[in-house]
Amino acid sequence: MARHPAPGAGTQVHIVAPRFDRPEVEIRASSRRKKTGTAHWSGSRIVVQIPARLRGRERAIFVDDLVERLLTQRPQNAAGDASLEERAKVLAELYNDGVVPSSVRWVKNQQHRWASCSPATREIRVSTRLRQCPEWVIDAVLVHELAHLHEADHSPAFYAIADRHPRQEESAHFLEGYALGLGLRIEESDVDAAPDRESDAAS
Repeated sequence: MARHPAPGAGTQVHIVAPRFDRPEVEIRASSRRKKTGTAHWSGSRIVVQIPARLRGRERAIFVDDLVERLLTQRPQNAAGDASLEERAKVLAELYNDGVVPSSVRWVKNQQHRWASCSPATREIRVSTRLRQCPEWVIDAVLVHELAHLHEADHSPAFYAIADRHPRQEESAHFLEGYALGLGLRIEESDVDAAPDRESDAAS
């Protein structure tokens, strides 16, 4: 955390470096604020304004709560299945020879996968955990699953299609860090013979 000159009287500014799950955060602690705090986007940075009286763990919890509330307002967090499916269709035209799935939806029960595909039914399911990720990461995951509509395994032929997305490798590194931060063990297998309709819980 870096300390910077205060932008105004009675205010101290700290910059928190970006993490795997959130962007850079600028914390403005003001002696004029007594109880409430606010957070807003400033370009790719989140600016948080808090009471200067907050210290230690109480301050960290206060800031984290404001940041998490703001992150839930990201466009991809508000977008539903229809938007996700439309995005998949666009990506299919760009990278998958126009081959589209029968459906694409967010699900909450993907405990050890970022996404999965059922080639037999042509359905793709994406973990709601990815809602917090950058759009290019979600796109790379979608292209990976779209490639399974051609190749059900992770063969060289599969990767020849999936790797058409220019940021696949970068996305894989991002998701490795994301999984580590969340304490998750992600399985390599992401292909199902058929979807489990009883257990899949749509967001």
